[in-house]
Amino acid sequence: MYQTTIAKAVDIVGIGLHKGTPVKLRLEPLEAGSGIVFYRSDVDVSIPLQPENVVDTTMATVIGKNGHVISTIEHLLSAIYAYGIDNVRVVVDGDEIPVMDGSAASFCMLLDEAGIVKLEAPKKVMIVKKEVTIEKDGKYVKLIPAKDLKYSFTIKFPHPVINKQAYTLEFTKEAYKNEIARARTFGFLQEVQYLRSKGLALGGGLENAIVLDDKKVLNPEGLRYNDEFVRHKILDAIGDMSLIGMTFIGNYEAFAGSHHLNHLLTKALLENAENYEVVEIGDEKAKELEKVYV
Repeated sequence: MYQTTIAKAVDIVGIGLHKGTPVKLRLEPLEAGSGIVFYRSDVDVSIPLQPENVVDTTMATVIGKNGHVISTIEHLLSAIYAYGIDNVRVVVDGDEIPVMDGSAASFCMLLDEAGIVKLEAPKKVMIVKKEVTIEKDGKYVKLIPAKDLKYSFTIKFPHPVINKQAYTLEFTKEAYKNEIARARTFGFLQEVQYLRSKGLALGGGLENAIVLDDKKVLNPEGLRYNDEFVRHKILDAIGDMSLIGMTFIGNYEAFAGSHHLNHLLTKALLENAENYEVVEIGDEKAKELEKVYV
């Protein structure tokens, strides 16, 4: 099984969630061993995708370098990870990844357009060897050793539409596209109004998020899945965990997890080499793993 990149450069333009201004996004192929690299074309700054470059996790995962940031990277990263892409350059001309419709569906379409090619280098895979848990205020995220890759998430909100929801994704690229990619981010009307008063969420609206008042969903088209809320949390988690830097084998589990807890989990995992093993997989050893990206 070999490392991959995209077959050709592709472009898309969308609105940034917080500033509400157009952002141009371009994905470009990179050679083997490059990893995922973000580039701010407006300020000529490259930011490799590494946990130490995460500068904020309050409302999204934000990376930065030399005072320049790129926000809301998790939806795009979720799609890149699901497609098994190891090396790609993400070029933006501003400080946000465009929010598109609030899900990863547009990014999946962009990657389908780009295509995927194998490179002449073996794929690296991280095997989770020890359980790693981050717990705070009754919330937790954890990685558990296993022979497969699953994401299990439970949420609980005091809202009649959400209540308690749980979902487990048995990860494959196809399962991700069918079960997770179209799940949109969500927010509450009073929160949106507060954020806008602070100059944030200026690009947020019913066209790129599920918005709820005290009793119901305000989007006229309704939900894409009855449990769209917890499915989006898995979408976020996949994007956040991609900061590990490679495909991993193990089970992710969360109760009321967040970008912040996910960031702490990736750091805790990587801080102790006894927690994991990195292996290079040649094609003859990767028959089962390769199937998940078909």
